[in-house]
Amino acid sequence: MRLQLALNVADLDEAVDFYRRMFGVAPAKVRPGYANFAIDQPPLKLVLFEGQGEPGTINHLGVETETADEVVAAEARLRAADLETTGVADTECCYARKTETWLTGPDGTRWEWYVKRGDSDLFADPAVLASGACDCCGS
Repeated sequence: MRLQLALNVADLDEAVDFYRRMFGVAPAKVRPGYANFAIDQPPLKLVLFEGQGEPGTINHLGVETETADEVVAAEARLRAADLETTGVADTECCYARKTETWLTGPDGTRWEWYVKRGDSDLFADPAVLASGACDCCGS
């Protein structure tokens, strides 16, 4: 597992250049208004969203797991702890196919537990967003 930090940025190119130099790795994926880095040291998934919120703020936090079973186990543990979640769903957002669940912290911080199952050409699947099954990307 690794922690995910998703940031809202004003200028994607500038932010990608900064974080590439800061962590010494190129982004794993860059799409219009979106980039992500899979950083080994420190273990971090850094995601950048251009035009999704106030620049310099956190879009959401997350925990990237290695398997869907870990997402299901996290969901069960969260619910057993009386935390409200969205339930586990297979979604397509942020240019990825994922199994995920979402919850919101007491101050409104959105948390995602997920595993990436593959790549996608979609930033966000409108049908999934409309159903409320995905709290993806602040869209």
